[in-house]
Amino acid sequence: MMRLQVEFVQSIGLVNTVVTGYVRRRRQTGMKRAWISLFLMAMVSPFYAVAQGQDAYPSKLVRMIAPAAPGGNPDVLARLLAQKLTDAFGRPFVVENMPGGGGIAGAVAVANAAADGHTLFLGDSGAFAINPILIRNLPYRAIQDFTFITALVGVPTVLVLNPSVPATTLQEFIALAKAKPGQLNFGSAGNGSIHHITMAVFLSTAGVDMVHIPYKGGSPLVAALLAGDVHAGFSGIPNVQQSIRAGKLRVLGISTLRRSASLPDVPTLAEQGMSGFDLASTIGLQGPAGLSREIVGRLQAASARALREPDVTQRINNLGMIFMENGTADYVARVNAEVDRYAAAAKVAGLKPD
Repeated sequence: MMRLQVEFVQSIGLVNTVVTGYVRRRRQTGMKRAWISLFLMAMVSPFYAVAQGQDAYPSKLVRMIAPAAPGGNPDVLARLLAQKLTDAFGRPFVVENMPGGGGIAGAVAVANAAADGHTLFLGDSGAFAINPILIRNLPYRAIQDFTFITALVGVPTVLVLNPSVPATTLQEFIALAKAKPGQLNFGSAGNGSIHHITMAVFLSTAGVDMVHIPYKGGSPLVAALLAGDVHAGFSGIPNVQQSIRAGKLRVLGISTLRRSASLPDVPTLAEQGMSGFDLASTIGLQGPAGLSREIVGRLQAASARALREPDVTQRINNLGMIFMENGTADYVARVNAEVDRYAAAAKVAGLKPD
């Protein structure tokens, strides 16, 4: 950029010398100054356009693809971020929902987009760490096809029970499940979902056996828990927060090492004897492979500022999300670590690629 600016200034000087000499020779003819100005602008404008073009990101509308239906965690976060980035860059950042398929459709759309920063992805651990483990012939490469811009938030889950289950603490629930092997059941948002994998690790750690009942998404899972169709399950906090407060569901613990600001009185599983239990979905911002360092740097800085604005911070806390401090550092290493963690969890759960 500096080189372009220098060339731009040098070009102005050269053109000015040429025009000045020309004007000196032509003064007697009475050439109008307006024509001189037009001539100068015509000579300089190509250099100016090149210099400006390097700093014009974004030059058009930016698509932010959320691999979730409206109201899902990636969608809510995308809309919060899109508004702040629109304000920061002066160009519209628009959320486009591509739900279903574990984020595959959205991931493919971004992987195949031009590497100019005008198509971005709010991908989560499902797209980059779980899908490669569970899906054969995945139509994208989870690491190589993307530029990982910044991690944004962690999304923990909570272990909840239907109140009919005669257990009020984690230890009581484990004791009950051990006393009735295979007689209690748990629900999930689907085979291979974060809910399923988290419960599988929980059962293995606790040494208990329960029957798995998969549902098609987090909302049907919560409906089943409320109706008593399943005894227990891990759920995202926003889906069950009101039901917990109303006494319609009983919460036993949170799946991460840190408590949630939205449920500060709920202890972590690690605090209750499950040392090191730490499973959550990470949502971050990605673009196609080959995104320039300049664009990545600008998006990193703008995203960090956006997440620290009071209204965004409050909304993130209310949704039970955990702000990822230093989210830009070693993001690819973080994703690779998640691949290893979920591979181990899938093995515990007995999950194999389809």
